[in-house]
Formats: sequence, C-alpha cells, structure tokens
Amino acid sequence: MERNDGAADILLDIAQSTYGAVVAAGKVHIQKENFKKYSIFLEKTAIFLRKLSEFKVQNLDSFDSAIANLKQEIKFAKHLSAECSKRNKIYLLLSCRRIAKEIEKSTNNIGRVMSTFCSGTLEVSSKTNDQILNMCKDMENTQYQVPAIEEEILQKIETGIEERNVDSSYASDLLNGICGYIGISNENEELKIVFENFKDEIDSLESRAEALRMEQIIVLLGNADIVMTPKEKKIKYFTKRDSLGRQQLEPLQSFYCPITGDVMMDPVETFSGQTFEREAIEKWLEEGNHFCPLTKTSLSKSSLRPNRRLRESIEEWRKRNIMISIASMKSEIQSSDEMEQLNALKKLHGYCITSELHREWIVMEDYIPILASLLSLRSSEFRMHSLSILYSLAKDGDDNKERIGNVNHCIKYIVRSLARKVDESILALQLLLELSKSRFVNLIGSEHGCILLLVTLVSGDDTRALEHAKKILDNLAHLDQNVIQMARAKYFEPLLQRLCEGPTSMQVIMAETLAEIELTDHNKLCLSREGVLKPLLNMLHNSDTDVNKAAVKALQNLSGVAQNGLQLIKEGAKDPLFELLFNHNLPFPDFRENVAKTIMHLAISTTTQKAFEDQISLLESEDDVFKLFSLISLTEPDMQQTLLLTFQALCKPSSGSAVRTNLRQICAVKVLIQLWEFEDLSLRENSVKLFYNLIQDGGHATFSEHTNKKFISTLVTIIRSPTNEEELSAAVGIISRLPHDPQTFQNLLELGALKAIIDCLTCRSTYAPDKKGIIENATESLCRFTVPSNLESQKKVAESGIIPDLVSLLESGTSCTKQNVAITLKQLSENTSKLTFRKEKSPFFSCCFKSPETTCPLHGGICTIESSFCLLEARAVRPLLLVMDESDTRARESALDAILTLVVDGENLQKGSKILDEAGVVPKIIKTLDSSSSVMQEKALGALQRIFKLVEFRTKYGKSAEMLLVEITQRGSGSAKSLAARILVQLGILHEQSTFF
Repeated sequence: MERNDGAADILLDIAQSTYGAVVAAGKVHIQKENFKKYSIFLEKTAIFLRKLSEFKVQNLDSFDSAIANLKQEIKFAKHLSAECSKRNKIYLLLSCRRIAKEIEKSTNNIGRVMSTFCSGTLEVSSKTNDQILNMCKDMENTQYQVPAIEEEILQKIETGIEERNVDSSYASDLLNGICGYIGISNENEELKIVFENFKDEIDSLESRAEALRMEQIIVLLGNADIVMTPKEKKIKYFTKRDSLGRQQLEPLQSFYCPITGDVMMDPVETFSGQTFEREAIEKWLEEGNHFCPLTKTSLSKSSLRPNRRLRESIEEWRKRNIMISIASMKSEIQSSDEMEQLNALKKLHGYCITSELHREWIVMEDYIPILASLLSLRSSEFRMHSLSILYSLAKDGDDNKERIGNVNHCIKYIVRSLARKVDESILALQLLLELSKSRFVNLIGSEHGCILLLVTLVSGDDTRALEHAKKILDNLAHLDQNVIQMARAKYFEPLLQRLCEGPTSMQVIMAETLAEIELTDHNKLCLSREGVLKPLLNMLHNSDTDVNKAAVKALQNLSGVAQNGLQLIKEGAKDPLFELLFNHNLPFPDFRENVAKTIMHLAISTTTQKAFEDQISLLESEDDVFKLFSLISLTEPDMQQTLLLTFQALCKPSSGSAVRTNLRQICAVKVLIQLWEFEDLSLRENSVKLFYNLIQDGGHATFSEHTNKKFISTLVTIIRSPTNEEELSAAVGIISRLPHDPQTFQNLLELGALKAIIDCLTCRSTYAPDKKGIIENATESLCRFTVPSNLESQKKVAESGIIPDLVSLLESGTSCTKQNVAITLKQLSENTSKLTFRKEKSPFFSCCFKSPETTCPLHGGICTIESSFCLLEARAVRPLLLVMDESDTRARESALDAILTLVVDGENLQKGSKILDEAGVVPKIIKTLDSSSSVMQEKALGALQRIFKLVEFRTKYGKSAEMLLVEITQRGSGSAKSLAARILVQLGILHEQSTFF
C-alpha cells in the first residue's frame, strides 16, 4: 500500500511538471500552430497522469521503467519549449525544420511511454484504459509540418546560398521578410542587435554542420543594407572597386552564345558539353530542331541544365565592368558637350533601373549632388533623367533621402518641376513623395509655392498626378503650418480631420485658420457638406472663451452663404450664440461683435426661398426680438450697425411680418428715429432702411405720434442729402406710407417733401445704376400729392414740369413705377375738365385781327399740361396703352383707369370715345375681356358699357366683343355676368328681361 502511495505521488509530480511544459509551450512565438497542438497533447497527458494516480501498481519493474522514460521526455519537452521561447528569433526561424521534427519526436515518444501504463503496469479501469490508448495512438501517429511561410523563407535562403547571390537587395528583401514574420522592427538599431545576437548563436552550436550552414546564412544576410552602417558599406565598396583597376575587361569567348553571338544572361549546358543562351536554344528546339546546333547530336529541352558557374563568371565580369563604368562617368556627365552629357546620363539611368546594387554604387560615387545640379538646367530631357535617377535612389532607403535632401536648393528645383509638362511633373511628384516619407517633409512644405502646386495637381485631370500629389499632402499634413497652407490653397481635408478629431488646442488653431482665410461661397458649401459645422458648434458649448471665440469667428466666415446659415439654424446655433451675445463679461472687446455678425448672417439666410419653403425662422418669440433689439440702445456704433442689418433681414417684406409686428409693439420706431440724429451716416442709413421695412404693413397707430414736424424735417433732409441710393429709396418710400391725415399732408408740403420727391425723379441719373428703387418709391409717394380732392397740391406737381418725365417712365420704368405713374396721371386727369380754359366768344370780326388759339378736342377749351393736366396734351394715351400689355395686372389696371378718365358720361363721351378709337384703345379694351383678373375684366366691361351707348361704336366693335361677352355671362363672376349681359342688351343680343339680371 505504501508503494502504491509513493507511485501516486510520483505520477502527480510528473503531471505538475507536464503542466509546466504546457505553460512554456504557450509562450513560444514561432510555429504557433505546431506548439498549440503540442501544448494540447501535453495538457491531456497531465490530466491522464492525475487519473492514473488513482490506480494501484501491478508491475513495479514496468512502472519504474515507464516513470524514468516519462520523466526524461517531459524534461525534454520543457527544455524544447523554453529554448524556443528564449533563443534568438532569427536562429529559431532558420531552425524551423529541426524544431518541427523535435516536437514530432517528443509527441510520439510521450505517446509510447503513456501506453505502457495500460499494458499491465497499473490496474487501470477499462474505460480509462481505452481513453489513454486512444490518446497515445493519436500522439504516436501525429506529424508536424513547417509553416509554409517559414518553408518559403528557408527556400529563398538556400537558393541564395546555392547561387552565391551577393545582391544587397536580395538579402534586404529576405531580412525584411524575416523581420516581418518574427515580429521585430527592421529599423537599423534594433535589427542590428538581433542580427548580432544571431551571429553569437554559432559559438554555442555543437553540430559543426549546423554551424557551417548558419555561417553561410550570415554571409548571405550580411549583404543586406539594413544591417550595415553607411561607413561599412562605403569601405566595402571602395575596397572592391580599387582592386579592379580602371580598364574594363573584354568578355571571354566562352561568355558568347554560339547562336546569338551575344554575351549570355542565362547559360544552359547540353549533355555534349555545349553551352547556349537558354532562350536561344529553347527557341531552336521549338522550331522543330531535335539536335545540337554545333555537334548535331540528339537534343531535347528536358536535357538542358543550368551552367551556374559560367553564369556566376559572366555576372562577376559584368558587375566589374559596370562598377568601373559608373566610377568613370562623372567627367562625361559634367562635360561641356551636351550630347556627351546626355548619353552618359542615359547610360547611368539604365544602370540605375537594372539593379539596386548599381544604385548603391552610384550613391557611393557621390553622383547625387551632380544629378541635383542638373535639375536647374533648361533642358527638360536632362531634368527628367535626373529626376528619374534620384527617385530610384530615394526609394532604396532613408540614407539616400538624406543625401538628396541635404543638397542645397535640390528640393526647390524639384518643386519647380511640378509646374512643368505632365511627364516631368509626374517624376517630380514621385521623388517628392519618397522624400516626404523622411524628415525632409518639413522642408518640402516650407518651399515657396509647393503646397499650392500640389493642391492644383490634386484638382487636375491627370489621375497619376492626382494620386501622388494627394499622398504627398497627406504626408505633409503632420505639421500644423502645412495644414494651414493647404487650407489657404483651398485644400481642406487635413484641416477638417484635425477639427473633427484633434484635441481642443488643435481645434482652436484650425478654427482660427477657417476664420482668417478668404472663402468663396463654393468653398463654404463644400466645407459644410464635409461636416465642418458640427465640431464648430460643439466648440461653442466649451467653457473656455478662447475656444468659443475661435469657433464664432469661423462660423462668421462660413455663415456668409445662405445654405450654411440655414443649416446652422437647424442645428441649434441660435441659443449658444445668444448666450454669448448677452454675456457682458467676455474678455475680448470684439468678441460680441463677431457673435452679432454671425447672427446677422443667420438672419440674412432666412430671407431666401429655401427658408420660406422649409419654414425656418431665427427669432421665434417676442422675447427673443425684444432682447436682441434692446442691445441697439446699449452698444457701440459698430454693434448697432450689425444689429440694424440683422433686423433689416428679419423684417423683409416677404417674410418678416411677425418680427415687424413685434418691433412695432415695443416702440422700435422711437429708437430708430433717435438714431437719425447721430453723426454716423451709416447708422442713420440703416435705421432709415429698417424704419421703412417696419411701416410696410401700415400700423400707423404705433408710430403716428412720432411723425411730427421734426420727424418730417429730418426725413426731407435725408432725402436731400442721402448717404447713398438705398437710404434715399427708403426715405422716399417712408413718405408714401405716412398717415394720410391733413396735418401730416400739410407738414409734408410746408417742409418741402414734394419738391424733394420731384427732384429725385428729375435728377435720376445722379443715383445710377441703382435708381430703380428710388423711382418706384418716389412715384408712389407722388401719388399722395395728386389726389383729386387737393387741387392746390396737384397744381404744384404740374407746375414743377414733372408730368412729361412721368409719361416717359410709362415706357422706361418698372411695372411698379408704371403703376404709380398711371395712378398719378389718372388722379390729375380727373380734374382736367374743370381746369380747361373756356374763353367767351369774341366780338364779331375779332378773328380777323387775332390768331385763333387751338382748343382741346376732348375738353373743348384751352388745355396745357401745367394748367389742366390734360392727358392728350401730355401725349400720355399711347404710353398708357402700351402699359396695358404689361404682365403685371396692377399696372394694367391702373393704366386702364387713367385712360377711362377720357370717356366719362356726358358731353365728353362722344369725343372721348372717338379719341380712344383713333388711338386703338377700344380693341385693347375688348381684348381685356379675356383677362384672368376679374377686376380688370369689370373695368373693361364698364368702359364698353359707356362706349357702346354710341351707335357707331356698337356697329364697329359689337361683333368682335360678342363672343367674349357671352363667355363672361357663362363663366364670369356675379357682377361681371350682369355687366356683360347689359352690354349684350345694348348690342341687341339679349332682351332686358333676361335671367342674367
């Protein structure tokens, strides 16, 4: 029983030790899949050892033997796992085949030893016995494969050793692949340490064969640039070059292919000992020849074998001659003979393309400064060859980039090539892209015009240039000053990235940049689409006022385009902006002004059609209006100016009804009138313009108490000495909206308002080119001075000589102006009959002594423009008739009203109708019956009802009016139907008892 207890303890100890091997196997970083499988088997072994500790020993000798073997195998497993987790990673990778075999052997051996516990050594239950035997069978039959990538690396190493490949590029590629796989950096310092440790491994190797193999690998990988210092490379190169002499060697006869006559690249040998260029002999055989061209013996493609020794000799000869050639070409490239220079440059370019080793020699011979100097030459061909060679050299490593970047003015001349023809520009871009991966990225960004040229290329049509330029800009973008330069050149991607993702300090710099640079509307819209507004709005909520200030200034710049302004309103910009605006403790004096200007831009954006369609408004409550307007009385002139412009936008006639109502309710007009007295003319101008907007809806009760003599006197002064045409237009427009009470009218006359208005109309050229608004508002204001009930005022208008100017406006003015003029002429014409001068009949024969005065054909007396305001004397009928063709319905209606003052019932009906007939007015009136305007239609019907009282006009025009009149009786409005029916009675079409009445 004691012996059994001891056996259990032994089994448990070995199980514990096996768990240690499991842990060690889990730490291995090579052949991870193999060691994972190995670890699983070891763990299962430990579990079954614990299970076996429960059973009695049956055969002590067999048990002791199995325990001894198992201890040895577990010890080996722990040692193997520990070794593979601690030893040099390069050595472990290169030993992958041996390691895979050792794992396989260890697994098989542990399986065999474990199976002995089930063959009478212990009294194992049948179930446990079967489980252990199944595991042991799996372990004994398990095989481990070397990972494909490790096998590939080993194959390349063996090939390189076999072919004696000393090319640094081959070795560098191999070493880079090894570094990437085993997870170490290929930076010089770290790799050199690992590589040196790898070389030290040879001293500890017991196998001479393995040590020899590792030495061969070290020689092969030692050719890699990344494990050699520049000094080591240089010493190696010049030692080799100086040993060669100065003269090139002629090729040996054995180097020539008997078929092509050229020096061979890939020589192959036949069974008969003849050597040919592989491509040439294979072509010979493919053409149907089955014998050697020299010996005529039978030959097949499968019998050809590489002649490696000859190939190595040819390669060595070729490298020797190229090395000598490269070393001797400097004088040719620096020759005064351009053709000699160019040929040498082309030759050097060819060497550069064929091998990395050649490029290394070119660098060793210090060609970089010579090539860089050629970039300043006028010849494009010289520059392009130089750029191509420098690009190839730069790709080979940071050391070469350093050499290129350190040449004086080299980067400057590379940048100049960006602006040249496409092919040269592409070469310059490729070279700059390589240099931008080094520390010279700073110099590239600071080179004058570089970033602007790169941005221009990004916007171009050439996809190659676009791709390269964008990559360079991405590399340059790690410096803030470069990002700012890019933004100034209208390339915003890096700036947006920093603004969205950077720390707060970075966001402030980027926001300040957006605030300072000039942006087109297109730029602003593009930035908005790219998401610039959201991070700026987030910055408004920051507790740091420096952050707020930067964001506000950027938003002020971006909100200058209406679409962005509307987007900001939608995203809730108003509340944080208002909070800042009403914060009187801001540390920066101009901060609130910037906030106010941003709000002004938002207000202007609400005047667009898009805002109307989407029902977007800025100030949604009376409280908002009151708070914002109250600042006008509490701030400095610059701020007042901005707020006035804000409210001008908010009070636009088309969209600002609610805001206008709120402002009138808080007596805003009083504040505005007070601003008229300020010396600041810009402030006066904008307060006048806002006042004009406020009175668009009438509402005289809210400001009539302020329109006293002083108010009107100031208004007339502004009209006589305006700041600009916009102020003049608004001031004149205010007069048209003033209350129509007798006192206001009298004040206007006494204080010269009428003369000021007439002066605006007679001196229109003074305010060109923006005279349209002035004339429209002046003609509208003039209407209040020509009402028929105030004959005295009408006479003053006529005596001013303005009527001919008004008539000319019927042809040259806007639709609104034409409407106003037509109203004025109508009002004047209504008094003409009373003002025409009718002289008493002269004594008999008096006509023989005095020339008769012409009487008016309509009014029967003597008419003049100034005395009787006669439309005929003013020659206004034809221009009024033309206005009836206008698209504006109100202008047409007003023109018709003016014309119809010539056909009033009574003695003038006959004469007036005849005058209208001669002027072609009657057909125009009949045509108006087809108008979509019911008002226009009824005016025309009333005119025809009067004209058709006369038989001759019924006869002349009845037929042409008949169908239109019938149409109106069927589809017209109620009053229009009745009028049309009465005319049809006049024409005898209907009887007076018709149901239309």
